[in-house]
Amino acid sequence: MKGRIHLVAGVLTFMMAGLWVAAQSAQIKDFRPINDERLRNPDPGDWVNWRRTLNGWGYSPLDQINRQNVGQLQLAWSWAMQPGSNQPTPLVYNGIMYLPNPSSTVQALDAATGDLIWEYRREFPTAQGQSQPGGDGVGRPQRSIAIWDDKIYVNTADAHIVALDARTGKIVWDTTVADSSKGYGYTSGPLIVNGRVVSGMTGCSRYKDDICFISAHDARTGKQLWRTSTVARPGDPGGDTWGNLPLVFRAGGDAWIPGSYDPAMNLIYWATAQAKPWARAVRGTDGDALYTNSTLALDPDTGKIVWYYQHLPGESHDMDEVFESILVDTGPRQSLFKMGKIGVLWELDRKTGKFLNAFDLGYQTLMKIDRATGKVTYRPDVMPKIDVEVNWCPSTAGFKSWRAMAYHPQTQAFYIPLNLTCEKGTFRAVERVEGRGGTGPVRRINEFHPEASSQLGEFAAMGKTGTVLWSRRVRTPYNTAALTTAGGLAFVGDWDRHFYAHDAQTGEVLWQTRTPVSAQGFPITYAVRGRQYLAVPAGQGGGSWTSLIPIELTPEIKRPSGGNAMLVFALPEARR
Repeated sequence: MKGRIHLVAGVLTFMMAGLWVAAQSAQIKDFRPINDERLRNPDPGDWVNWRRTLNGWGYSPLDQINRQNVGQLQLAWSWAMQPGSNQPTPLVYNGIMYLPNPSSTVQALDAATGDLIWEYRREFPTAQGQSQPGGDGVGRPQRSIAIWDDKIYVNTADAHIVALDARTGKIVWDTTVADSSKGYGYTSGPLIVNGRVVSGMTGCSRYKDDICFISAHDARTGKQLWRTSTVARPGDPGGDTWGNLPLVFRAGGDAWIPGSYDPAMNLIYWATAQAKPWARAVRGTDGDALYTNSTLALDPDTGKIVWYYQHLPGESHDMDEVFESILVDTGPRQSLFKMGKIGVLWELDRKTGKFLNAFDLGYQTLMKIDRATGKVTYRPDVMPKIDVEVNWCPSTAGFKSWRAMAYHPQTQAFYIPLNLTCEKGTFRAVERVEGRGGTGPVRRINEFHPEASSQLGEFAAMGKTGTVLWSRRVRTPYNTAALTTAGGLAFVGDWDRHFYAHDAQTGEVLWQTRTPVSAQGFPITYAVRGRQYLAVPAGQGGGSWTSLIPIELTPEIKRPSGGNAMLVFALPEARR
């Protein structure tokens, strides 16, 4: 038996080696470099930024696939991906798909056929690509990559930024940004602004004589241009909000979701995660802990914080506000909208950071938010004490997490994947020793939300004024970002392997399909030679929504234990 296993393994190794050589010898012909103007105003058929446009909408102007014909979608091609936690956003430029895989692998595929052109696979000196702080599953996730000029930019699991030749996949430059042995690494790609590669670091939970940051590097050379701390140091502005904690015990402030950019204001908007350990009682401070759980407006030339808004000062339950920032004008008002784990849609003035609105979905039980000022007041009965059980909603998984919402300019609404859970949690103490730390252990009992006693997932359409236009619930968690299109559609997928097309106006399900594993990641749509395609990622990992909550609360529903894939759909050739 051992001999047969070794023989099969040897054949597979030989085949993979052959694939590697073939992939490296191929290249993209007639590649046209992409400039800043094209990133700001993409061709309708391309998807060249994480959420397609730098304003973070997650919206496509393509309408070949629409309300009337979406039910005719068929599988055009599919592609098996590398193992690991799979949450990808493919980029498509001029008919080529650049596909991020777990463990910092990138593949270039013909976007019309799925044929491999080249592959870059990160070679880690140790098991850096495997389960590290900030990662989950077999390999650390890689949610996105970036393109500019003639290069693809990869933020790696071991805290490097690598520029690849977009034609061949060969390394142009490789810059070490932080020491991965201290837990640092990337799980999302950069934002490219005026020739600067802007990236947010994660893996910042460990106690060390260093703190988390956002940095910019020269897109042509990899040279660092600036680095902005996301945790206030002792003696710096905001430093006193951590009390008397020395720098070594100021953890958190990860910036693991890409930012947005307003070229008219020349401001980058990037959000930060919570302080670590999660509970105030565990981390030893009752202050606001700046600049955690904040939206930061940064000058792209210098990295200077022009303004900040802290959504949840001194947060104490793992309620991230780190997620996407969506830039939308409301009449003469230029606003920034975002939603975090508590299910509150925040509206800020994106020029000044002034609080404008907070629209609460009404599911959270942690805090009161003054609608006039935005001031947050925690309910005293939910504040964690060490080794004391507390009951609150949402669970530490949150109502809204990395599954990004999308905006639709015709309906003027946000389409939000939500998961309705509550938790009985007991926070444990952490030994305050350099090199240790972390998020802090929590004994969790996950529960259905009382307003959805048997359903975990909700997909909601919420207007800019906070009105819920419609919502639809399903048994298991929604597990993809939302995607909206000019065809009047809103797409989303769930843990139970469904992927849905909704009428953006009414919420009616117009089409659905089943994926081989959980629909998971960031779906996109694009066009090649006049034909529109819909790309749907599927895979494993994804955090407690996938590894804990549905397994505990919906045990009758099973999904395969392995396999990552990209599925691409289109209308039949004769009907488009």
